Amino acid sequence: MFAGSPFRLVAGSIFTMLLLWACASDIRSRRIPNPIVLALGLGGVVFSVVTMSIGEGLSRGLSGIATGLAIWLPFWLLGMIGAGDVKLFAAAGGWLGPWGAVQGALAAALLGGVLTIGWLIWERGTAHTARGLLLWWASRGATSARSPRLVTDPRHSVPYGVALALGVTLVAWLPDLGL
Repeated sequence: MFAGSPFRLVAGSIFTMLLLWACASDIRSRRIPNPIVLALGLGGVVFSVVTMSIGEGLSRGLSGIATGLAIWLPFWLLGMIGAGDVKLFAAAGGWLGPWGAVQGALAAALLGGVLTIGWLIWERGTAHTARGLLLWWASRGATSARSPRLVTDPRHSVPYGVALALGVTLVAWLPDLGL
């Protein structure tokens, strides 16, 4: 996606730097600032418009944002990820378009599972994580609307924006990956 011209390479560098900035903030404070999200979303729409016709670019950029929002919003509604994570992914969808957002979500979900288990082991240890995962798995059939959370203290929550950023970065820089 970012190969083929100096403009695309510069745009890809901006895309990546904004995502790195969001990741650093997510790791440090478990917050992704709205100005980063806004810059990422506007940049994606501008990139799409510049690399295509205005109509096609607007359609691609805005439908990528809508697709990213539609994919991750249910996870926020269930309390599984933060609103900043959803906004970050939706904004990145403006660069990827709708099909790229679907591919990025798949990559992010796979990376997010690995990140979550690794983070829990680092934060809580192997035995505590294994016990928590078993309790979570056993409670899936319970009638309560929400499953028990493995991490209840936000300071120790998983910075899921990192997995989302990695997923979209892989799809953007390696479009032939075949997700």
